[in-house]
Amino acid sequence: MVVAKMKTKKAAAKRFRRTGSGKLVHTGPGQNHLADKKNARRQRRLRQDKELEGGDRNTIETLLPYD
Repeated sequence: MVVAKMKTKKAAAKRFRRTGSGKLVHTGPGQNHLADKKNARRQRRLRQDKELEGGDRNTIETLLPYD
């Protein structure tokens, strides 16, 4: 009996990646425009990756079966 492969949701694969320790990280919102009203400290913090936690992580893990 052959079991079908699970498909990766490409929209999720473009937005999330797994670290070496297995955490899911993504870039946060708020960096693409209207930067003139955000101070330098805020812009630096927005550049950092965010970690997914809780129910969001469980949802995304189902969308990325082979990651």
